[in-house]
Amino acid sequence: MIEKRTATAILAGGCFWCLEAVFLAMKGVRSVQSGYIGGHEDSPGYERVCSGDTGHAEAVRVEFDPEVVSFDELLEVFFEIHDPTTPNRQGNDIGTQYRSAIFYLSPEQEAAARAMIDQLAWDGAFDAPVVTEVEPATTFWPAEPYHDNYFARNPNQPYCRYVVGPKVAKFRHSFGARVKGN
Repeated sequence: MIEKRTATAILAGGCFWCLEAVFLAMKGVRSVQSGYIGGHEDSPGYERVCSGDTGHAEAVRVEFDPEVVSFDELLEVFFEIHDPTTPNRQGNDIGTQYRSAIFYLSPEQEAAARAMIDQLAWDGAFDAPVVTEVEPATTFWPAEPYHDNYFARNPNQPYCRYVVGPKVAKFRHSFGARVKGN
């Protein structure tokens, strides 16, 4: 039996429901866990993180098959589906918990993240500078179970309809060949 390789990426780009829904639809992604990282409190919960007092970011831990999708490809999607130019904000979601950040797990991931940010700046990909933080991963605290697969379970919830849904549609349009089932 051949063992499949698995790699991990931890990304924060606003509400974790958006990132989870997009990455769950991506070829090569095995699982996505919403959670909290980068703060100063053990076992933070959603209410505490949303208060902005813990220093955590809403993030996703993406388990992927590096033979199917690369870390760089995950970053390409990440930068396409959120606004990396607004500090501590994504649309109407405001606070440090909504910051754009890449929490690297290896020197290679750090180098790849910094290289991609430099390339985006060089290319003039955005009208403003990329403010995405690149930080070493600390403890990742899984979110409460009711956040799991939130968009698929709550597609008609207003936030899902007006915020998550358009991000998933943008991913499907921009990266059609990378969508599971295509």
